[in-house]
Amino acid sequence: MGKLIVVEGIDGSGKSTQFNRLCEHLADDGIEFMRLVFPRYNEESSALVRMYLRGEFGTDPRAVNSYVASCFFAVDRAASYLKDWKPYYQAGGLILTDRYTTSNAIHQASKLSAEDRERFFQWLYDFEFNLMELPKPDGVIYLDITAEEAAANMKVRQEQSGTSGDIHEKDLIYLDECSHCGRHAAKFLNWNTVSCFADGKMRSIEDIHTEIYNLFLHLYNAI
Repeated sequence: MGKLIVVEGIDGSGKSTQFNRLCEHLADDGIEFMRLVFPRYNEESSALVRMYLRGEFGTDPRAVNSYVASCFFAVDRAASYLKDWKPYYQAGGLILTDRYTTSNAIHQASKLSAEDRERFFQWLYDFEFNLMELPKPDGVIYLDITAEEAAANMKVRQEQSGTSGDIHEKDLIYLDECSHCGRHAAKFLNWNTVSCFADGKMRSIEDIHTEIYNLFLHLYNAI
């Protein structure tokens, strides 16, 4: 089997920036890999994801319960695996992905009480990795950031792009719950946490990248 490493974080964490930087660095190093980004908004398999994030089932993220919403995202991943990367992975290829099952652990478990989250984490991993037979990550790199800083980052991004954000991004209370839930998930599920802050200040993109790159090499060589 291949190797699967995930870059994860809440909305506004800088995850996509760091994922792209890591991909560029690995390409420069001559490391062969397949790059994936979830959800796959341009694919038919993400139809329910798009409906959910547009607010067609309710503009409050909590209008769709954690288990139902998780299925929307899981189906898109299953379709991707079966259609696009199963042969490459089974032949021993390296998969690097921006978001994965781990996103459900952050965004959907955040709708639950702290007491119910660990039961959800266990259900989620069993559902996707055992019942759906999706590959389990060999390593997860989680970017830890406060909701306040994430919201500020998203505001800048949305102003630059002229977009308003989906139902997750518009709800700052929900974003804060995701931030706390992400830390809970990272600890419970043994993710590798990279703090976006040092000495009370946001770290530079390059500084964070250097830590992520070194962490990737450690995970890659340990598999």
